[in-house]
Amino acid sequence: MSDVERWDSSYRAETPPPWDIGRPQPRFAALAGTGAFRGRLLDCGCGTGEHALLAAAEGAHVVGIDLSPYAIETARRKAERRELRVHFEAADALELAAPDEPFDVVLDSGVFHSFDDTDRVRYVDSIRRQLRIGGTCYLMCFSDRQPGDWGPRRVRADEVQAAFSDGWDVSVEPAVFEINPFEGITEVQAWFATLRRTQ
Repeated sequence: MSDVERWDSSYRAETPPPWDIGRPQPRFAALAGTGAFRGRLLDCGCGTGEHALLAAAEGAHVVGIDLSPYAIETARRKAERRELRVHFEAADALELAAPDEPFDVVLDSGVFHSFDDTDRVRYVDSIRRQLRIGGTCYLMCFSDRQPGDWGPRRVRADEVQAAFSDGWDVSVEPAVFEINPFEGITEVQAWFATLRRTQ
């Protein structure tokens, strides 16, 4: 099964995947009204579009990309129902060409932790290509503070700092992902990083 098929199947399942909670994650929702969602904004791994739509409602010019065409179609239907303008496109975050005009903001809710060490480097390079110097990436990933071994790869705070050590101003703080109930669990530990491109 290809990566596209695997992600598509998770969205086509009878029950939504744990991360697709039908609303923005609280840590991203807290950015609303702060001026964080401004200018040209890319939601990288947008899923069914909740963060992209939140940013559009705040007045940003938003592009949302995801590997799953099914998730993208769902996001487009949400945008139409809510009368919000977002350009949603099925695309691979590792293969994004440099845009004609760089983005001011990039969002990543739960993408960074899905990559192995090699693709992590490629992903950081991809984000750099998308973001203007002085722009900001807001990134939330699964944390090593979460007990157990189920779910995605756990990430240490220093791994985030190391991945963005060259040409970025990095701030990492504890956060939580809300998830659809899974074995009685409704939230998991995360890191929330504010990453400003400096060069």
